[in-house]
Amino acid sequence: MIGRNRTQQVAAWCVACLVGLICAPVQTWAQASAEDEWREFQGTWTAVGKRHVIPLGDDRRASIADFDGSLMLTGPSRPALGFRAEAIVFSDSVTGMVGRAVWTDERGDQLFSELRGETTATGSRLFGTFHGGSGRYTGATGSYEFSWRFLLEVEDGTVQGQSMGLKGQVRAGARRDAPTAGRSRS
Repeated sequence: MIGRNRTQQVAAWCVACLVGLICAPVQTWAQASAEDEWREFQGTWTAVGKRHVIPLGDDRRASIADFDGSLMLTGPSRPALGFRAEAIVFSDSVTGMVGRAVWTDERGDQLFSELRGETTATGSRLFGTFHGGSGRYTGATGSYEFSWRFLLEVEDGTVQGQSMGLKGQVRAGARRDAPTAGRSRS
C-alpha cells in the first residue's frame, strides 16, 4: 500500500510540474502594450485533407483541396501558442494557388487570412494576408509566408503535409474600448 501511495504522489507531482510549465506566463495578445504593436512569430503548420485533381492537357492540372490541422507558434510576441488551422485552396499548375484560412485559438477566437501561392523549382511557396478575425483578433492585419511539402499523397485524394519556414507578423485592430471618431464616450 505504501508503494502505491508513493507512486500516486510522484504522479501528482509530475502532473503539477507539467501544468506549471504549460501555464507559465508568456506574453499574450491581450497583454499588448499598444494596439499597433506588431507581433512576430515562427511556427509549423501540419494538416491532412482531401484533394481533387483534374487534368487540363499534357502539362497542366487544377485541384481543389481542404485541409484541417494544427499550427504551433514560437517567438516571445506570438499571438498564441497554438491554433486549429483550416484552409480551402484552389490550385492551377500554371496560374498558381488561391485560398482562405481560419486559425482558431484555445479560446475559440479566430484569425482570417487569404492565401496565394506559386510553384517553384523546390516546391510550393505560400503567402498569407490577415484580414481580421473574431474576439481578440477583430480587425487584425498582417502577413505570413511558408513553403509547403506533401508528406503523404494517396490515390483516393487524401493528402498530408507540413509547412517549412513559416514566419510572419500580425497586429491588433482597433481596441474595443477605444472611442470611435465622431462619437463621444457615454
